[in-house]
Amino acid sequence: MELFVTTLTIFVLAVFVGFEVITKVPPTLHTPLMSGSNAISGITLVGAILSAGSQHSALTTILGFSAIVFATINVVGGFLVTHRMLGMFRRK
Repeated sequence: MELFVTTLTIFVLAVFVGFEVITKVPPTLHTPLMSGSNAISGITLVGAILSAGSQHSALTTILGFSAIVFATINVVGGFLVTHRMLGMFRRK
């Protein structure tokens, strides 16, 4: 029970800090910040690959594979949005 309370406290604090940080970002910087953070979130992809490859059970393999799919979409989308935004600043 003590572990659950500690984990719940950390989760609530992380949600609060994340909400405060995101709401303080001006709208003009939100898209570049999010596209950059999505592009470098490859660490999620590494964790998903490790989870899928551990083969503890069929559930961990399925969840790991779905995490690989979603993390790959996130990373590729971040790179595409960042590339498009940088293209706006190129000289014609």
